[in-house]
Amino acid sequence: MNKKTKLLVIGLVAFAFIIGALLGIIGYNGGVYSGNLFGIESKIKNEPAVKKAIEIQQAFRLVAKTVLPAVVNISAEHVVKVPIFNFPPEFSDPFFQFFFGEPEREYIQKSLGSGVIVNEDGYILSNYHVVKNATRIRVKLRNKKSYKAKIVGVDPKTDLAVIKIKANHLPVAPLGDSDKIEIGDWAIAIGNPFGLSHTFTVGVISAKGRSGIFPGSSRYEDFIQTDAPINPGNSGGPLVNIQGEVIGINTAIASPSGGNVGIGFAVPINMAKYVMKQIIEKGKVVRGWLGVTIQDLTEEIAKHFNREPYSGVLIAQVIKKSPAHRAGLKTGDIIIKYNGKKITSVNQLRTLVAETEPGTKVKITIIRNGKKKTVKVKIEEMPEEEEIVKRGVERPEKWLGMSVDNITPVTARKYRIEEDQEGVVITGVAPNSPAAAAGIMVGDVIKKINDFRIKNKTDYEEFVNKYGSENSFLFLIDRKGELFFIAIETE
Repeated sequence: MNKKTKLLVIGLVAFAFIIGALLGIIGYNGGVYSGNLFGIESKIKNEPAVKKAIEIQQAFRLVAKTVLPAVVNISAEHVVKVPIFNFPPEFSDPFFQFFFGEPEREYIQKSLGSGVIVNEDGYILSNYHVVKNATRIRVKLRNKKSYKAKIVGVDPKTDLAVIKIKANHLPVAPLGDSDKIEIGDWAIAIGNPFGLSHTFTVGVISAKGRSGIFPGSSRYEDFIQTDAPINPGNSGGPLVNIQGEVIGINTAIASPSGGNVGIGFAVPINMAKYVMKQIIEKGKVVRGWLGVTIQDLTEEIAKHFNREPYSGVLIAQVIKKSPAHRAGLKTGDIIIKYNGKKITSVNQLRTLVAETEPGTKVKITIIRNGKKKTVKVKIEEMPEEEEIVKRGVERPEKWLGMSVDNITPVTARKYRIEEDQEGVVITGVAPNSPAAAAGIMVGDVIKKINDFRIKNKTDYEEFVNKYGSENSFLFLIDRKGELFFIAIETE
């Protein structure tokens, strides 16, 4: 053996010794080497708190495996018409448009959202605003398969929609019970924020029964609030509990920037189940109707009636030939119970009545002149708004021949008014109406009526409901930055 060969053998032996030492440090367990390369192990991995956290982590993994396959990406297209010329508000008169028209151009606008499969035969629950006016809808599953979808039905008042794809044996998300959730419970939002498919975010239930999210609207609001991150594109996706059950449909966020700031809102799944069942079985949502205009019992109003604030709701008007009218309910009655349930807000009562099957007889407990009384009322199906007007209550939107809207970036641009101001903008004035006779014009902003400050459409409707039947009104109007008063007298 020459010198070079000896050196090679010694080198190989040394290398084998080093490898053996390293394997000894790492350890050998059942044919698989385990441990840390340098023999350092975590000092906390066997701590009870860490093991408990790992159990929670495993729960989130199970939720992801259960629900993610049932969450879909929704792409909707709809045609948008935009005026070629931006006429001043005074040229919105029908006479002008009859002769000159309003030249428009069309373009395709695309929107992205989410949905959740609730039936293995292809029924998907989402938001109305995701598919609103859509001419083409495509749904993409987690397995990348894409389908055309059709709208089964929509319900703008809850911002819910049911769509369907032609497929079978689809993964389905289990639906939970939103009445059982509590503040502080885990909340998991799943969807497609900013087009990022099947994103899984975690937070807690921040609040329940939120309303007034869309001021001035006629929507049914009973939102779940969560700090689970929700962003544009999450709309229509599920809010899920730690058991992997859908407890809500993510709908809106409160944000000054348009992105997540920890305040998101979801429609409770119990409300969504009711709406979905109506749409699938009847093609529309049939709601119960009592036939009253109601308002919350605020501190100021409660003092007048010697009641505790929010210990009921006040009847402001009773519609003629309505269930309430036939049962003898009157303006000034305070409803404190509906079929045994304590009433604390307008939104709560509206939702309870709406979800009552038409033809059902219910017991309503009221306070009248300081005395408690219970009346039986047979709930009817809610008629169309035109029919309600015919029965004797003038809708606030048409009061004195005017229609109004909140001041938003859209209405501010359309009527060329300042966006950052209080009031409501007049969007329509009927010919030969009291408003037209007094000189009120489209684009005017109402700041006050009598001594009542008008900050938004909610304030406007509150004034009309309480004082609209009077016959003398003094409006403070802002017209292109100029303030002046207009008086209207009615017979």
